[in-house]
Amino acid sequence: MSTLNRELTVGEIAAQSPAAIRVFERHHIDFCCGGNVPLRAASTARGLALEFLVQEIDAEIAGGALSTEKAGPDWQSASLSDLIEHIVATHHAYMKAQLPRIAEMMDKVLARHSANHGGVLEPLAMTFFAMREELEAHLMKEEMILFPLIRRIEHARQSGAVPPPSHCGSVGNPIRVMVMEHDSAGDALAKIRELTGGLTPPADACNTFRALYFELEALEADLHQHIHLENNILFPRAVEMEAA
Repeated sequence: MSTLNRELTVGEIAAQSPAAIRVFERHHIDFCCGGNVPLRAASTARGLALEFLVQEIDAEIAGGALSTEKAGPDWQSASLSDLIEHIVATHHAYMKAQLPRIAEMMDKVLARHSANHGGVLEPLAMTFFAMREELEAHLMKEEMILFPLIRRIEHARQSGAVPPPSHCGSVGNPIRVMVMEHDSAGDALAKIRELTGGLTPPADACNTFRALYFELEALEADLHQHIHLENNILFPRAVEMEAA
C-alpha cells in the first residue's frame, strides 16, 4: 500500500523523493515554478487519475530510478553551503555554457530557415533571447547577493551567533525576487514549447535545426531541476534558518 501523502504539493513530493521528478516530467507537471499545487489538483489538471499517478511515483521510488536518490546527497539535510556549491557548479555552470551556445545555433537556424519557418522561429528567438538576458542577470544576482547572504546566515547559526544585518533586510526579500524571476523563466519555457509544438522540429529541419530543439529541451530539463532545488529546498530552508 502506498505511503505517499496525497495532500502534499508537487514541490514537496519532489523535494522528499527525487524519483518522483521523472513522473512529473513525463506528464508535464510543473514541480518547480508551479510546485505549490497539491498532487490531487495537479493530477486533475492533467486529466490523470490520482491513484494512477501515485502508483507511478511509488514505482519510480521503489526502483530508485534516479541515481541521485540512490547515491547523491540528501539536500534536505546537507548544509546549505554544500547545496549552493552544487547549484553553482552544476546548474549555473551549465547555463553559462549552454545559453551562448544555443544563442549561436538560434542565429544560424533563423538565418537559414526564416523564409519557410519564420512564423515559428522569429517569436521563438525573441522569447529565448529575452529569457537568456534575464537568466544571466539572475545567475549573477544569486552568486553576488543571495548565496553569500545565505552562507553568512548558516555560518552564524553554526557558530551560535546572530546573523549579521544585511542591506537586503530579511533573506526573504531577495528570495521573493528570485522566485518571481523563476516564474518568468518558467513562462518562457512554456511559451517555447507552445511555439514549437512541444519542441518537435519540422520535417524539413536540417541537423542544426534539430540540434537546436534538442538543446532547448535539455536546457528546459536542467532549468526545471535547478529551480526545484532552489524553490523547494534551498529557499525554504534558508528562511527557516534565519528565523530560528
